[in-house]
Formats: sequence, C-alpha cells, structure tokens
Amino acid sequence: MSYKSNIETTENIFTHFEKFISLSENLKFELSKRIKPVVFQKGELVLNANNISKKSYFINKGILRTYFIKNGKEISEYFSETGEWVNSPKSFMQGEKDNYYIDAIEYTEAYFINVNDLVYLFDNFPEMERYARLSMGTVFGHFMERITSIRFTSAKERYNHFQKNYSNIYHRIPLGMVASYLGITQETLSRIRAEK
Repeated sequence: MSYKSNIETTENIFTHFEKFISLSENLKFELSKRIKPVVFQKGELVLNANNISKKSYFINKGILRTYFIKNGKEISEYFSETGEWVNSPKSFMQGEKDNYYIDAIEYTEAYFINVNDLVYLFDNFPEMERYARLSMGTVFGHFMERITSIRFTSAKERYNHFQKNYSNIYHRIPLGMVASYLGITQETLSRIRAEK
C-alpha cells in the first residue's frame, strides 16, 4: 500500500459525491481533510480478516476482491470495481473482526476514509446520511447478487449470471477466482467457457 499525493484527492471524489448530494464549501473542506488517496499493487492484501475493518475504500481505478478462507481455500464472495465503496461491512460498522479478506486483483487506485471520520461527517452533515443511503449500498447489493447467484441450479446458469452481473470486469478476473465464486472447479469453468 502506498499513499499518493493529495493533489488529485479532491476533484475526482467530489465529482462522485455530487452525483448524489450537493456539496457545500464547508463539507468539501471537511471531506478533503479526511479522504486520502492510496494505491494497491496487484495481489496486495487490503484487509486481513484478523484485523478490524477501520477504513472504507472508494475505487477510482482497478478491482478489489472480497473473499473468505474455507478449508484452506480462498472463496471469492464478490468483486468491486471503479465507482464502488469496499469494506468488510460487519467489521466496519460494529468494530469487530469478521471472516472477510480484501485484496487487489490488479493495480488499484482508491481513496479511503476512516470509520471515525465518517461518523464525524454523519454527525455534522445530515446530507452525508443521504449520500450513504444512495451510494454505499453497493456492498449490500453485492451480497444480494451473491444470494441470487446461488439460487441458479446449474454451473452454466451461475456463470451466465456472473457475466451479466459483472459485465464490465468479468474478463479481467482470474479464472480461479471466478470458479471459487461460482462454487465449481476451474476445469468445469473452462468447459463452460469453451461451450460459448
């Protein structure tokens, strides 16, 4: 993890916020003090499940994967792309450890905010709660998509759903991670892809 210069911190992230709420000069000032840029290299661990999730990351460029480990194997839970916030929701909101790891599938540029800073913004700027309702629901949206995906009975149906749900990025995700997300072997996935 490396921290980037603050020069480009504000404009990109302000543009994102302004899709949902109006930013007063005071709120812009407070955001610029609290939101910091960060870079993750491909394969770098963003969050270890042994640690409490104290930061939420907004992806400016790249892909982050949320996963857990079962019987020594990594199971991909969901993938997050440009324009989405990522954290371990239970850990971030309740301040306790959870099962989820987060890593960078590719070189990723992001912004982060600490949970305490987010609480401050919620307490002092009511419009931030509106922003949270409208934008930060992406994490929960991924969980709902995960549940929906599990309902598909055949591996091929699950793969088709995966392609549709991750239409912008599925071709950039390693096959082993896709297979673990779908609950199938990489060989089965290769066979399904060959049938298309």
